[in-house]
Amino acid sequence: MPAANSYIAMIIDLYCVLSMILQERIIFKSVILTRDSCFRLGRVQPSWEVREEKMPTPSNNATPALATLPKLGARTLGDAQVLYEAPFNDLLFQAQTVHRANFDPNRIQLSKLLSIKTGGCPEDCAYCSQSAHHQTDLKASKLMEVERVVAEARKAQAGGATRYCMGAAWRGPKQRDMDMIIAMVRGVKALGLETCMTLGMLSLSQAKSLAEAGLDYYNHNIDTSERFYQEIVTTRSFADRLETLDHVRQAGIRVCSGGILGMGETVTDRIDMLVTLANLAPPPESVPINMLIPMPGTKLANATSVDPFEFIRIVALARILMPRAHVRLTAGRTAMSDEMQALCFFAGANSIFVGDTLLTAANPGDGRDSSLLRRLGMTAMLPEGTS
Repeated sequence: MPAANSYIAMIIDLYCVLSMILQERIIFKSVILTRDSCFRLGRVQPSWEVREEKMPTPSNNATPALATLPKLGARTLGDAQVLYEAPFNDLLFQAQTVHRANFDPNRIQLSKLLSIKTGGCPEDCAYCSQSAHHQTDLKASKLMEVERVVAEARKAQAGGATRYCMGAAWRGPKQRDMDMIIAMVRGVKALGLETCMTLGMLSLSQAKSLAEAGLDYYNHNIDTSERFYQEIVTTRSFADRLETLDHVRQAGIRVCSGGILGMGETVTDRIDMLVTLANLAPPPESVPINMLIPMPGTKLANATSVDPFEFIRIVALARILMPRAHVRLTAGRTAMSDEMQALCFFAGANSIFVGDTLLTAANPGDGRDSSLLRRLGMTAMLPEGTS
């Protein structure tokens, strides 16, 4: 047990450090906890008692007040940059504060993603192995049968997923495919799962058809900043992405939109991407933050990996800019340590994809995810409308 206690001590220390450190003490409401009190909360040989103390008078060396965003009005790039560049602990503290005001910080939404049509996409996204422009080993497939999609959704639900996402490698769905797509939405919805689809660009009439079928969310990532977008995709424009998001919103479907880090963009591009999303009216209800998985045969196969702290800062900024959104820790988790994922959760990420595959990329298996969440004392989020 000494080794186990040592590991638990390390985890408790991590959370203590990230929770408002003032002179080696932690303020929690009106109670100040010492490190040994954290051990008590962690149920590891309680020894010292929690004691109430008055806050010390700030000295000249006290940390300056955190930068804050205005509660109303548009978010600006300048506002967001100030937050992003704050000391790491300050940024995470503010993100965790916002997170706790809007969500249970110890609940994680579990989603499952299924590729219902793989490969052969006419778009030239530099990161994507499903693009027909890239020399990959991926073979194009036809649209999956409705019955199989529903059967896979049933398995995902049995595994704890509450949201089921279906993705097709298209520029946009053809009208001849809409009947099958609508049947998939209705079949999955009938199971009691939240439904999400990503099918490429949508016309307003297509979005309305999906809304009538009961689709809850539509995913359409803007990927990066408007400035950098043409470096990644040339077969469509940034404005095309925003137009589809507008069609989705007009149809009454909730928006899922985020981006990818690690494609060669600057930090400013990453911040600007979040500012664009935060200024949508209203902002997305779901914001995926992906870390690039370099896929062999794509233009970004040899891309440089993202600094973990830069990634965590973006997660925290997304939480602050979009307080009520589910911030989704999506692609790239196989390359993240458990400690990095824990910091992302602390920064406000509260949704992950379960299972060992994301469309065509690897994902941590259920065993690793279950172990991590158990060690962190986190549990699955309940479906909306339940208690």
